[in-house]
Amino acid sequence: MVASTAAAPTSRLQLYLDLIRWNRPAGWLLLLWPSLSALWVAAGGFPGWHLLAVFVLGTILMRSAGCCVNDVADRDFDKHVKRTAQRPVTSGRISVREALVFGAVLALAAFGLVLTTNKATIVWSFAALAVTLVYPFAKRFVSMPQAVLGVAFSFGIPMAFAAVRGGAADWSLQAAWASVPALAWLLLLGNLFWVIAYDTEYAMVDRDDDLKIGMKTSAITLGRFDVAGVLISYALFLAIWTLALRPLVPGGLFVLGIAAAAAQVLWHATLIKDRTREGCFKAFRLNHWVGFAVFAGIVGSYALR
Repeated sequence: MVASTAAAPTSRLQLYLDLIRWNRPAGWLLLLWPSLSALWVAAGGFPGWHLLAVFVLGTILMRSAGCCVNDVADRDFDKHVKRTAQRPVTSGRISVREALVFGAVLALAAFGLVLTTNKATIVWSFAALAVTLVYPFAKRFVSMPQAVLGVAFSFGIPMAFAAVRGGAADWSLQAAWASVPALAWLLLLGNLFWVIAYDTEYAMVDRDDDLKIGMKTSAITLGRFDVAGVLISYALFLAIWTLALRPLVPGGLFVLGIAAAAAQVLWHATLIKDRTREGCFKAFRLNHWVGFAVFAGIVGSYALR
C-alpha cells in the first residue's frame, strides 16, 4: 500500500515533465542562444548576473508554457502523427484544463521575472506572449507557419535590448518602441530565417502525416525545394547576423563562431539531402549547436577585447 502511494506522485511528475519536454532541452536552447547573444551585444559585453538569470530562467519557463498551449491546440492532430501520438494531452493522461493551468502558472512565473526589469521590457513581454499564443493556430491557416514561429522564437532579441537600454518614462508602446534600436529588429529578421531553416527540417520529419491530416507546414509548401529552402534560410541568417554585428563585435572570435556555425550548416545539408526522417530529425535536434557557436563567438570576442 505504501509503495503504490509513493509511486503515484513520481508518475504524475513524469507526465508534467513530458508535457514540457524536459528531457529534450534542444527546444529552449534554440530560444536561449539568440536571446543571450542579443543581451551581450546590447550590453557591450557581460550584461550582469541579474539579467542573465532573468533571460535564462524566463526562456525555460516560457518555452515550457508554450509546449502546454501547443499540445492543447494540436491534441486532435497529434494523435494522427507517429512522433506525437503519445504526448500527455493527446493520449488523455493530462487533461486540457490541467495543461492550460500548468502553462498559465509557468507563464506567470516568467512574467514575475520580467517585472524585475523595466517598463519597456514588461510592455514587450505582452507582445511576446501574444505571438506565443497565436503560433499553435497558425498551422491551420498559414502556408509557412514556421515564419510565425520565427517571430515567437526571436522575441527575446528586442526584449534583451529593452532590458539593457530601455529607460522608458511611461508604459506606452511608443516609449517601448523607442527603447529597441533598429539593430535588434535586424537581428530578429536574421534569426527568423534560422528558425525557418531548423523548423522546416523538423516539418520534413512529419510531412507524410501532416499531408494526411491537412496540416500546413513549410516542408509541404516548399515541396521539392525544401532542402534548398532550408539552406537559403541558413545562409540568410548567417549573412544578416555577420553584416549586422561585424562592425560592433570586436576581435576575430566572432568570425570564428560564424565559421563554426557555417560548417555545421554544411553538415546538416548532408543529413537532410535524402529527406529521411532520421536525418532530418537529427539535423533539427542538433541545431542548438549552430546558435551556440554564434553566441560563443560573441562572448569570446567581448571577453578578449
